[in-house]
Amino acid sequence: MELRHLRYFLAVGEASNFTKAVAQLRVAQPALSRRVKNLEDEIGVDLLRVSPRGVTLTAEGRLFFGRSSRAAKAHR
Repeated sequence: MELRHLRYFLAVGEASNFTKAVAQLRVAQPALSRRVKNLEDEIGVDLLRVSPRGVTLTAEGRLFFGRSSRAAKAHR
């Protein structure tokens, strides 16, 4: 698992929106989507639910988001 994947997931989770996360991270949307999907594949659970109204965290995503946020803050 790469730190970059966690950073990307956290940005999407915080913004609840891929477009806002793309602007914040200054990456292309396909790259962001691919990295988040790679993270989901690696850990074996869906972290995000995408709908026309935006992005929401799944139950597993909320748990992972909390733990990842704490880890990212400790890493800074």
